[in-house]
Amino acid sequence: MVLASDLRPKMVIRLDDRVFRVLQAEYHAGGGKMHGVVHAKLCDVQTGGLTERRFRQNERVEEMELQRQAMEYLYEDGDLCFFMHPETFEQVALEKERLGPFIRYMEPNQRMDVEFLEGTPIQVRCPETVELRVQTTPEPLHMDNSSVLKSAILENGMEVEVPQFIKDGDLVRIEVETGKYLKRIR
Repeated sequence: MVLASDLRPKMVIRLDDRVFRVLQAEYHAGGGKMHGVVHAKLCDVQTGGLTERRFRQNERVEEMELQRQAMEYLYEDGDLCFFMHPETFEQVALEKERLGPFIRYMEPNQRMDVEFLEGTPIQVRCPETVELRVQTTPEPLHMDNSSVLKSAILENGMEVEVPQFIKDGDLVRIEVETGKYLKRIR
């Protein structure tokens, strides 16, 4: 059990027989006879639904521990993505919606961490950024104007806007959540 005032982003807690991941937690001090409160944004790990909740600062909540297992992504079939443990060859399936925007960057045989809660796969631990190679992009229009963007097709087939100096074969860093270009990797 942890105090609500100790809640931090990425913690996993149980409330009312549901399991939530803390996305944001802010402490607001009280004044006079008013006690402080913690405003928290929570994501239900089973459904992906978002909720907001206020806790008294001294309220106790049950912290849950997720088990993390390195697994290989195999394939997708319908609404499911299949992962395999590389040593035991045990396979588990996760719904596509649990993978969020990261699903566009997944390739077969890619290793990633799958999080389990009491033996049930809950979600994939996704990186904030990925590095991909530019497959095709047009020649630059104006090399001196770096504020003008051009379109580029990445190795995974995704189209992204990049600066004029990017060429075919360059390695670029992409933000997973937004799909935006961040920088060129040398």
